[in-house]
Formats: sequence, C-alpha cells, structure tokens
Amino acid sequence: MKFGLFYEHQLPRPWTDDAEHQLLKDALDQVELADQLGFDQVWEVEHHFLEEYSHSSAPEVFLAAASQRTSRIRLGHGIIQTPPPFNHPARVAERVATLDLLSDGRVDFGTGESSSEAELGGFGIHPMDKRDMWREGLDVAVRCLTETPFTGHHGKHVQMPPRNVVPKPMQKPHPPLWVACSRRDTIRLAAELGIGALAFSFIDPEDAAHWATEYEQILADRCVPAGLAVNHQLACVTPMMIHDDAEEAIRRGLEGGNFFGYSLGHYYIFGEHHPGRTDVWAQFQERRAQHGFSPDIEAAIAQERLGAKAIDRDGATGLRGAIGDVGQVRDYVRRYEEAGVDQIIFVLQSGKNRHDHICESLELFATEVMPEFAERDEAFVKAKTERLGPVVEAAMARRAELDPPPALDPDYVMSGMLSAMAKADTSGQMAELNEQLAEDRALGKPLNIPGVFD
Repeated sequence: MKFGLFYEHQLPRPWTDDAEHQLLKDALDQVELADQLGFDQVWEVEHHFLEEYSHSSAPEVFLAAASQRTSRIRLGHGIIQTPPPFNHPARVAERVATLDLLSDGRVDFGTGESSSEAELGGFGIHPMDKRDMWREGLDVAVRCLTETPFTGHHGKHVQMPPRNVVPKPMQKPHPPLWVACSRRDTIRLAAELGIGALAFSFIDPEDAAHWATEYEQILADRCVPAGLAVNHQLACVTPMMIHDDAEEAIRRGLEGGNFFGYSLGHYYIFGEHHPGRTDVWAQFQERRAQHGFSPDIEAAIAQERLGAKAIDRDGATGLRGAIGDVGQVRDYVRRYEEAGVDQIIFVLQSGKNRHDHICESLELFATEVMPEFAERDEAFVKAKTERLGPVVEAAMARRAELDPPPALDPDYVMSGMLSAMAKADTSGQMAELNEQLAEDRALGKPLNIPGVFD
C-alpha cells in the first residue's frame, strides 16, 4: 500500500487579502513535510472558477514549486483537464515533460474531462463532447511526449502539423497515465485503456474490492493501451485526520470533510452560483443538515452520508474516511489493502481544517500507521506485477495491431514566416522582399514590416 495527499486548495469564505498566498505556502510546507516523512505521492487537481471549492487552476506551477522542495515524493497531476479547449495537447506534453525533468522523473500524468457546468461552459465545451475531447487530447499528448518528431494529427477536436515537441520526459516511454474516475463505468474505461484509475468518489474498501476485481478482468479481456505502457494501479481518495483521541480527530476533521462533500455537490449537482458573490461556506452552515452534513457529530455518523460515516464503529462499515484514532485508521487502511487497492490518497486540506492539525496528522500517521504497510508494499507490487505480466503483454500486443500514426512526409519542411509568405505569393514580390530583408539582416539592419515584424 502506498499513501498520497490530495489538494484542491479549498478556501472557504470569508477571505483576507493574504488568504490565497497563505493557502499555497501552507500546502507547500505540508508537501515538504510529507516528503520527509515517507509519503509516496502528492496529487494536485486542475479546476477553474470553482471558488471556495478549489483554487487550484495552475497545478503545473504548484507541482513545479513542490519539486524543488522535495526529493523523493512523486508529483501527480490529479488531474490535467485534457479536452483541447482547456489545454492544447502539445502544451500538456511540454508541461508534463518539463516537470518530469525538473523533478528527476517523479511525475504521474493524470487526466480527466471535468463534469461541472462552471468549467465546461466557461471554456465553451458541450457536455456531450467532453469524453471524445478528453480521449483525442490524451492520444495527441501521448504522441507529443513520445514521437520524434510528432508527425501531425487532423482530428475532430485537434488539428496540428508535424512538429518536434520538446523537451521529452525523463521517464520512458512517458510518465504513468491515470484517469479520474467518479463512476464505475469510468473505472471500466480505465481498464480498457490500460490507464491507472484515480477513484475520486468516496467508496468504502469493500466496494473498492469489486472495482479492483472488475478492473483486472477487463484488463485481461479487452485492454488496448492508450499509452506505450500499461499502468494497472487503482488509487482511492478518502478524508483523513488522525489523533490519539478519536473524538478530537472528529472535531478537527469531520467538518472539513463534510464541506468537501457539500461544496462538490454545490458545483456539480444542486447549487445555484453567482460568480464572485455566492458564499458557499455560509450556505453550508445554513443548509448542511438537509444535505446530510449535520453539524452534530453523532447525528452525522448515524445518517451515514458522504463524509460522515463511521469507521468500524460498533462493527459498522462505511466511509467517514480515515478520521479517527490510530487503531481505527490502521484498521480502515488495512481493509483497503485487503481489497487490492494500490494507493490511498488522503484529503486533509479541506474546509477550514487547520495547517497545524494537518501537519500533526501527517506525523502521527507516518509514525504509527504507515510502517507496517510500507514493509509489505514491495512484496505486494512484485506479486501484482508478476500476476499481471502476461495480461500486460497481451494488451500491448493488441495495441501493436492498431494503425500506426501518420508517416512524416520526407519533403515536409517548416519555413520561416517570410519564406512561407513568399511561397504562397505567385507574383514573386514577396520572394524579392524576402531576399532584400535577408541581406538587410545580414548587415545588421532591423526588420520592420508592419503587422509581421514591428
């Protein structure tokens, strides 16, 4: 079992002028501490316009900063939104490769498509098109990461001529690929494409076991990898806050976990939002009981709603997440291990959870819970790799049967701007001008063509 941290950069109102600055600085301190404590991964989301829920619109910048304050923890894009209106696939490849080089090969390339109208509408994406856009954007980005040169693509959502996209990543053939999965059908899609599944819906360990079993079966039956390597990992997200006293852990972490669930629902399901004016935290305080996020701890546990279920209390199973004392959290994590989950990703930075409480939880977990699972992880990874070796080999063979990318025309050439204009000009005037400009440039004279060079 491996352990990661997940960041939305939540920032409930009211805000001070320094609030976002402090939020990011605290998160970097937490990641640096996690690296020192032996956590395996940090995951950073990409969201746009989701005020209070997520102030993480430039994950590549945050992860680049984290890369320079850490030495071993892996840096996961969880996720990059790959529909081209969000991010052109060449830019995705450039950013992923650069971060991989800066971090000495520690990047994981998580992908996704968003499901909020705030983001899709903001970038002019129709919901019915987003899945196709995600797939085409992913395919082109992988080719940009691995082809020298990229030989061009003319699809429905991406048109790009041949170019050599540089730099190339340190990890070969490319960093591990993942996809965000909030529903079971996306888990199935991940298996079909040989991509790691980031289960961002809160599922309990027993449900995760069913997801893991189905994933491996589909991987064996019909996987045709989207990348040049298969990543067959399953990671599950869960709230976390640990303390020697279980009730103190609940006081510190349950409200933040509940706000995570409420604010997610606000933007994705039931909310009516006025940009720059709606106070999601105030609405949460006022309405959370009717949505299953009661401020009364025992009532919340009894309701067993998202973010409020008990951790094995009186023999019950469910998902309050890893919020409890050392024994409760250890037992909870062990159930995920038994389910065959490769990584648990903890959400600590949520709601108004305090920086010092987050750091204390990281230290306590690393000291009292992590060691026994870390000791077993190497054997777990080895056994799974050996078990799925023939499956991966068969999947890669199916990929080899696909039509190859277009061949590069040996006569294809990229021309300078004026050379291209000269070729398109049948009068010959541009060719003469181009020659004159080349002579002027050789003599050190400045280029001054209005609208082209000015």
